[in-house]
Amino acid sequence: MRILGVVGWSGSGKTTLIERMIPWFVARGVAVSTMKHAHHGFDMDRPGKDSFRHREAGATEVLVLSGSRWALLHEIGNAPEPTMEALVARMKPVDLLIVEGFKSHAYDKIEVHRPSLGKPLLAGDDRDMIAVASDVRLTGLAVPVLDLNDPDAVAAFAARRCGLAGADRTVAP
Repeated sequence: MRILGVVGWSGSGKTTLIERMIPWFVARGVAVSTMKHAHHGFDMDRPGKDSFRHREAGATEVLVLSGSRWALLHEIGNAPEPTMEALVARMKPVDLLIVEGFKSHAYDKIEVHRPSLGKPLLAGDDRDMIAVASDVRLTGLAVPVLDLNDPDAVAAFAARRCGLAGADRTVAP
C-alpha cells in the first residue's frame, strides 16, 4: 500500500485538495482510503445516541453498523496516542492511502501552502516533502511547485511519484 501525505497549516486547504484528488484516482481504477489526524478532540457520536451512551458507560470499543457503512470507535483513555504505523496496519490494504496530517512522520508528502495565511513553508525542513501545492507561484524551492487550483495535476504528479500502475490513463469526460 502506497502512502501519500498531504500536510500544511490549518486552513490551507488540505481537506479540499484531498477531496478533489480522490475522484481523479477512483476514475482510473485506483482504490483509495484516507486517514486524518485531528489535533483536537473529535466525536462522531452525538449525546443521547446509543453508541455515545455505550462509550460514556465505559466501553473500550463501540462498533456501529448500518446497511451502508460501519465505524469502530476506540477509546484511548490514558494510553498514548497510537502511532501512524499502528493505525495503517489496522486499515484494509488499498492502492493508495492518503494521509492528512502526521506531518512529522517519514513518508512522501505534498505540502499545501497559502502565503496569505502568513505561515512559513514546511518543505524546507522536511526531506520527505516531494512537492508544494500553492495558490501562488513560488520559486527557489528544492521540490516542484504545483498549482493548488489544479487538483488533477497534483493527483497526476502524486500518481507518477507513487508509481501507481494505470493511474496515468486518460479518462473520458
